This record gives sequence, structure tokens and C-alpha cells, in this order.
Amino acid sequence: MIEIIEHTADIRLRVSGKSLQELFTEALRGTIGLLQPQKGARRVQRVVKVEAPDTTILLVDFLNEALSNAHANREAYDDAVFSSLTETSAIAQLTGNDALAFGEDVKAVTYHEAEVRRDPNGQWSTVLVYDL
Repeated sequence: MIEIIEHTADIRLRVSGKSLQELFTEALRGTIGLLQPQKGARRVQRVVKVEAPDTTILLVDFLNEALSNAHANREAYDDAVFSSLTETSAIAQLTGNDALAFGEDVKAVTYHEAEVRRDPNGQWSTVLVYDL
């Protein structure tokens, strides 16, 4: 589930998932969705590898890596398949389409307010703040 939280200076997303993989995938979809891509017909794949000292930093770094690749390669990712995902490392194949244009410029995902949590029912969640 993804929920946009309005703010005057930035955009916040509240993201949740039933598993850590679902949290990362939903966060990816939300991040790329903020770019408002005009998708082309060509399907694309990109492998990303990220390591971090904890799960929160891992998620932010993973999203920034995907965002950087989206801008550099003009690609809009809509899914991630993880060959490895732990609380400190991720290897994923991002899939999506080529991007003909982006409607919004999202510069980065920030660490501000981000804290990946798991509730007693096993649900993962966080709030992500984006620098526009």
C-alpha cells in the first residue's frame, strides 16, 4: 500500500508491505511513480546491488540507486525481483519500460524521517521523504 502525504516543501510517502521484499518493491513503485514517467514500449532490465549498515539505510540507498539509474538510462521501473535481500544487502533485477519523458523531477530519497519498522503482525512500513 502507498499513501502520499502532502507537504509544502517536499513529498512524503508512507509505504507498507507484508514482507521486506514487498516493502522494497512498493517503495520502488512509489518512487518511480512520483517521476510521472511517460513510458515507451521497450521493456528494460537493470541489476542493482546495495549494501548498508541497517535496513532503513539499505532501503533509502536502494531507492536512490534505482532513481539514479532511471534518470541516467531514461527508464521507468515497475517491479523488482530480488535474488538476495537481507537487512543489510540487496541484489535485485529491476524491470520496467524505457521512459520517453518524466513529468516531475525527483532528485533523491532522503534519510529524514525514514525508519523501517516491523509491527507485531509482521507488517513492514516506513515513511519516505523526497527531495524535489
